[in-house]
Amino acid sequence: MSDLPLDVQKIGKGKYSSWQAHVLTAFPQMFPGPLGFSNVGKALEKDIWSLEAHDLRQFATTSYGSIDDTPFGGGAGMVICPHIVASCMDDLLEKSENAALPRIYVSPKGKPFTAKRAKQLAAGAGAIILCGRYEGVDQRVIDSYGFEEISIGDYVISGGELASYVLLDATVRLLPNVLGAAASLTEESFEHSLLEYPQYTRPALWQNQGQDFTVPEVLLSGHHARIAEWRLQQSEAITSQVRPDLFARYQARKHNR
Repeated sequence: MSDLPLDVQKIGKGKYSSWQAHVLTAFPQMFPGPLGFSNVGKALEKDIWSLEAHDLRQFATTSYGSIDDTPFGGGAGMVICPHIVASCMDDLLEKSENAALPRIYVSPKGKPFTAKRAKQLAAGAGAIILCGRYEGVDQRVIDSYGFEEISIGDYVISGGELASYVLLDATVRLLPNVLGAAASLTEESFEHSLLEYPQYTRPALWQNQGQDFTVPEVLLSGHHARIAEWRLQQSEAITSQVRPDLFARYQARKHNR
């Protein structure tokens, strides 16, 4: 963990020559968390990307450090105050060399996060991500700073920090030199509006609970054209069954070619 104060918890070399992630959060100690492991973590160490967690609590104006208040109109829970987020944003924008980074508020009422949006973010210089807590963030500050609201799914979690892990991992892994094999990016799920085909590895015959499980014969044939055809058929069948919405999009793209 860095010795820097938690108002700006820098992870990485901080040269600003890489893809920059700025996270506004009430819990900066949650970072890098899972983002510090595997290929994404190694890329962080190599300064392929950088991460700064900005502590919203450093901008509290009360003696007890509160950043939230009760919602107008009544209701359960608390809402993060607009002036807290604004002070943190203004401080970030004043110190950052790239104030034009996309601004994202991870929220269950946002647009669904997609592989396409991850590609768009990876093609840019980085992102500023606002993590909500409690009942969320005052809408006025979201509108004022032009935050794009993005959801990682139709469910509610304890805070935006977990959602930001998903968004950042999905994006950073697309940066050059993060993954070892470039081909893996073009063949994975959602790349062509299809879910990925089943994967198998050694041994070819696996025995478990008194049963023999074998690998599909075509994958052992060495016939690349037949293997590609089988994989496409599997992807189409799985997608049509599990995600008919994606399959409809896939069929539309095929007809429009």
